[in-house]
Amino acid sequence: MRKSFYQFLMTQRNPNSHDEVAEFAANAFFDQSFPKLEEDYDKISKYLEENGGYLPTMTIFDEAFQRYQEQASLL
Repeated sequence: MRKSFYQFLMTQRNPNSHDEVAEFAANAFFDQSFPKLEEDYDKISKYLEENGGYLPTMTIFDEAFQRYQEQASLL
Protein backbone atom coordinates (compact mmCIF):
# COMPACT_ATOMS: atom_id res chain seq x y z
CA MET A 1 0.00 0.00 0.00
CA ARG A 2 1.30 3.43 -0.93
CA LYS A 3 2.20 5.84 1.86
CA SER A 4 0.47 9.18 2.08
CA PHE A 5 2.63 12.22 1.39
CA TYR A 6 2.55 13.08 5.10
CA GLN A 7 3.79 9.61 6.06
CA PHE A 8 6.66 10.02 3.60
CA LEU A 9 7.37 13.55 4.81
CA MET A 10 7.72 12.34 8.40
CA THR A 11 10.60 10.11 7.25
CA GLN A 12 12.40 13.29 6.19
CA ARG A 13 12.38 14.84 9.68
CA ASN A 14 15.83 15.39 11.13
CA PRO A 15 16.32 17.93 13.93
CA ASN A 16 20.05 18.10 13.18
CA SER A 17 19.59 18.96 9.52
CA HIS A 18 19.27 22.36 7.88
CA ASP A 19 17.88 20.76 4.73
CA GLU A 20 14.78 22.70 3.67
CA VAL A 21 12.71 19.53 3.26
CA ALA A 22 13.69 18.37 6.77
CA GLU A 23 12.61 21.75 8.17
CA PHE A 24 9.34 21.54 6.19
CA ALA A 25 8.76 18.07 7.68
CA ALA A 26 9.40 19.34 11.20
CA ASN A 27 6.91 22.17 10.73
CA ALA A 28 4.31 19.91 9.11
CA PHE A 29 4.57 17.62 12.13
CA PHE A 30 3.21 20.43 14.31
CA ASP A 31 0.48 21.39 11.79
CA GLN A 32 -2.52 19.57 13.23
CA SER A 33 -4.66 20.33 10.16
CA PHE A 34 -2.18 18.97 7.61
CA PRO A 35 -3.95 16.54 5.23
CA LYS A 36 -2.29 13.43 6.66
CA LEU A 37 -3.94 10.86 4.38
CA GLU A 38 -3.62 12.76 1.10
CA GLU A 39 -1.52 11.60 -1.87
CA ASP A 40 -2.70 14.16 -4.45
CA TYR A 41 -0.24 16.94 -5.35
CA ASP A 42 -2.91 19.53 -6.17
CA LYS A 43 -4.87 19.02 -2.95
CA ILE A 44 -1.76 19.23 -0.76
CA SER A 45 -0.47 22.22 -2.71
CA LYS A 46 -3.76 24.07 -2.29
CA TYR A 47 -3.75 23.34 1.44
CA LEU A 48 -0.20 24.66 1.81
CA GLU A 49 -0.90 27.77 -0.24
CA GLU A 50 -3.78 28.59 2.08
CA ASN A 51 -2.38 27.35 5.41
CA GLY A 52 1.36 26.74 5.11
CA GLY A 53 2.71 30.00 6.49
CA TYR A 54 5.65 28.00 7.85
CA LEU A 55 6.72 27.12 4.29
CA PRO A 56 8.83 30.01 2.93
CA THR A 57 8.46 28.89 -0.70
CA MET A 58 6.39 26.29 -2.53
CA THR A 59 9.58 25.14 -4.26
CA ILE A 60 10.39 23.24 -1.05
CA PHE A 61 7.08 21.39 -1.29
CA ASP A 62 7.77 20.63 -4.96
CA GLU A 63 11.14 19.12 -4.06
CA ALA A 64 9.62 17.07 -1.24
CA PHE A 65 6.82 15.83 -3.48
CA GLN A 66 9.32 14.82 -6.15
CA ARG A 67 11.24 12.78 -3.54
CA TYR A 68 7.91 11.21 -2.54
CA GLN A 69 7.16 10.20 -6.13
CA GLU A 70 10.67 8.82 -6.64
CA GLN A 71 10.39 6.67 -3.54
CA ALA A 72 6.92 5.44 -4.57
CA SER A 73 8.26 4.41 -7.98
CA LEU A 74 10.86 2.20 -6.28
CA LEU A 75 8.20 0.20 -4.47
